[in-house]
Amino acid sequence: MAGRGFWARRRRLGVTQAGLLLIDKPVGPSSHDVVANARRELGLKRIGHTGTLDPFASGLLLVCVGSATRLVEYFHVLPKTYEAGIVLGERRDTDDLTGAIVASSQDWQSVDRAAFEEAILDFEGSSEQRPPDYSARRQHGQRAYNAARGGAPLHLESRTVEVSDIRLIDWSPPRADVILSVSTGTYIRAIARDLGERLGCHAHLNSLRRTNIGAYHVSDSVPGATLARATASLVPPLDAVGWLRRRKLTEEELEAVRVGKPIVQGEITSPVAPVSRLNNRILPVALHAHGKLVAIGVIDGHLLRPVKVFHAA
Repeated sequence: MAGRGFWARRRRLGVTQAGLLLIDKPVGPSSHDVVANARRELGLKRIGHTGTLDPFASGLLLVCVGSATRLVEYFHVLPKTYEAGIVLGERRDTDDLTGAIVASSQDWQSVDRAAFEEAILDFEGSSEQRPPDYSARRQHGQRAYNAARGGAPLHLESRTVEVSDIRLIDWSPPRADVILSVSTGTYIRAIARDLGERLGCHAHLNSLRRTNIGAYHVSDSVPGATLARATASLVPPLDAVGWLRRRKLTEEELEAVRVGKPIVQGEITSPVAPVSRLNNRILPVALHAHGKLVAIGVIDGHLLRPVKVFHAA
């Protein structure tokens, strides 16, 4: 049970609404740590992030607050953009700077800028990617990182990922900084690992910063250390899912949707914040009235069927 201090802090901050917080996670804490801190600072119980960042990584963390936590699953389709520092010449067991060196080579000295840029272009488009041995992937009921720590790494199945853009932004060998936009579920450290193999000199991920998730940019976020003032930056639920198509409800339809009844498709409008490379036709629709999100609906024949109802409008 929450103590008096929890609820006093909640009343003092005025945290009664729901929505989305954009947080700039620093290097060091885990994403879970950031969420736990937000709970304490904002006096919240219902709060959760839409996609983790490793402790050594920094950048944009989207955090859903209140009833908006029910929207988390819809953020998983959004592409993400990262700034990544890759160091040539060393392979590490975790594929990043936190792991032990398992192989090294001086052959990176023969890799020039042109060869590096040519190699990274091979990663553009769709490809099969093998997750790192130290990852949260589960296989046969076991987490990959637990198996790796026990000395028996799993043979993880490759998964299809997509890199829509990858560019070199700084060349200071043995380090190279790149910016890349990828589909959800893409491991940037696996790209660093595979790039090193392609160049014949080993490589690992040395730094990582997430700058974008869909249309959200880290420049619009609040530092994790200033969360006590973050509620002023709360994005309302309807705006938070701006990449979804919309359907405005009449008063009669509003009453029907509130009790979970389907309505006719009617006029579905385009997203107010479209995201490239998303297939809107397979995504749900945001049903709204009076400027507020009422429900998330899915197309079912000629009907729109609410699957998650929010009683805000």
